[in-house]
Amino acid sequence: MIHLASTRERHAETTRTSTRAGLSGLMRQICADVGAGCYLLVEPAAERGPKGLRIVASNWIYDALEELGGEGIFAIIESDHVAGAGEAPRPLPATAPFLSPQERLALQEYGHCEMFVHRLSLRGRSVFALFSAFHAGSILPARLPRAVLMCRYALDGYFAATTEVSALAGALSERERECLKWVSEGKTTDEVALILGVSSNTVNSYVAH
Repeated sequence: MIHLASTRERHAETTRTSTRAGLSGLMRQICADVGAGCYLLVEPAAERGPKGLRIVASNWIYDALEELGGEGIFAIIESDHVAGAGEAPRPLPATAPFLSPQERLALQEYGHCEMFVHRLSLRGRSVFALFSAFHAGSILPARLPRAVLMCRYALDGYFAATTEVSALAGALSERERECLKWVSEGKTTDEVALILGVSSNTVNSYVAH
């Protein structure tokens, strides 16, 4: 079982997930804790097209990703069944109308009969965590909030260690990074402007950059 008893433990987990192997190992532990068999961490990638995606980490088999495809995954993370920060977990319905019959069949055939999806906002990025299981009722919703918190810590450690994020951090000013931090926590433009002591137009300019 995964414990969140102390800041020291959380720091140790974050350090351990500075590599993809470390991130994958912790995600497997998280899955075991909540009763899930599979996980998929994915984020939108605008540079790859209107519905482009980047897989951060996953233990889905290749055939499942191929059968469902980018459009199927994008439809899932765009749906109303995604839980945001502080929202109660809600399962993806087996008859999800936003998926084609072929996509729904692919999920069932490859062991994704039960699925919960969460949106994680950190470091100015939105990552979606998909937890799935072969049988309905396998995943324990009460344990998902803790699992999501662990995912955030794990991803923070991983992103902090990647050159991609380091390059991004270097390209932004301290004020812009501050702005992204508050936006990623769900603050409105006006709220961020008040916190930073700037105008709403300035906040919009920071976000655009």
